[in-house]
Amino acid sequence: MTSGTLPSPRLVAALLCSSWIGLPAQAAPPGEPSFAPAVRAAVSDQQQRDHIPGLSCAVGVAGQVVFAEGFGVADLENDVPATAATVYRLASISKPITAVAAMQLVEQGRLDLDADVHTLVDAWPQKRWPVTTRRLLGHQAGVRHYKPGEGEVTEHYADQTAALERFAADPLLHEPGTAYRYSTFGFNLVGAVVEQASGQTLPDYVREHIAARCGAATLQDDDVRRIVKNRAAGYVRRGGELRNSALMDSSYKLGGGGFVCSAPDLVRFGNALLAGRLVQPATLEVMWTPGRLTDGKATGYGLGFGVGGRQGRRVISHSGAQSRVSTMLYMIPEQRIVVVVLANLEGVKLGGLAAKIADAAAPAGQNAPNRGR
Repeated sequence: MTSGTLPSPRLVAALLCSSWIGLPAQAAPPGEPSFAPAVRAAVSDQQQRDHIPGLSCAVGVAGQVVFAEGFGVADLENDVPATAATVYRLASISKPITAVAAMQLVEQGRLDLDADVHTLVDAWPQKRWPVTTRRLLGHQAGVRHYKPGEGEVTEHYADQTAALERFAADPLLHEPGTAYRYSTFGFNLVGAVVEQASGQTLPDYVREHIAARCGAATLQDDDVRRIVKNRAAGYVRRGGELRNSALMDSSYKLGGGGFVCSAPDLVRFGNALLAGRLVQPATLEVMWTPGRLTDGKATGYGLGFGVGGRQGRRVISHSGAQSRVSTMLYMIPEQRIVVVVLANLEGVKLGGLAAKIADAAAPAGQNAPNRGR
């Protein structure tokens, strides 16, 4: 909306009914978790502070989605309210999904984490040093991230193996294991490994072996050509002006940042992880152990997940940032808490908001209820 332009009645209704913006905190209605008003208050504060058009939030406790709600507007041009069902790009939260796919194949004996990827994927040329899937999953392989000025692309790739052409010929930045350098392209290579080891495209593999097991129907590849119900538009703020985000076909980086999902379905992904329905608990512990470089320094990143802590509790998380979105997946495994926050504005930091919501759902020292896994 430009200055002096009145919002449409539909937009006003969306802001008042969906966002609770400007409304005082109230007791949770019957059937809602007691922390729901605190979630709405925290979301409202951040939405107003960062001028976020639309945001969806969901919370899982003890294996159940106990809160899921939309705030604001998913599509400003068409006055579409954000709801719990709104589907957003996940950006780099795609990396944990790709990591889970790879570790499933490891459990099945179809993938050796420590094999040279050159022997697994023909399109990956031999490098000065061997590159392994384990080092790729921990951002230690030396595969580059985006180059300065390397913007989003609109070219469509049939699979992750074909998309390797964007960076496969480039030299490694360092000997694998000697440094931590975050790399979306490194996870694209993991996606190609999954394709070769499974015999399926990465979208087909994720749909069959991850989304279906979670009951997460909206978890899918971000194909800009396909009709995706409830897909959010996306925005960027330039010089104080809100503009549509740059066009992008994320098939070139599907493994590192190319999936979409609704907030409650991403919570279902987290719930399934915590319940051991996607990979075995022992595998999760490997994935959720901070990696170490060859000199012994810890990286704070496991295999596809950030590993940290807050108020004496272990926190497993991953953020995302790309054209159209800012995203956050935040889990407290020991209390079986999963928080997801997805926003349709670029450049927003959501980690603090997710932590506040997790604190409200399970204050420090309080165990999650022992409900169905």
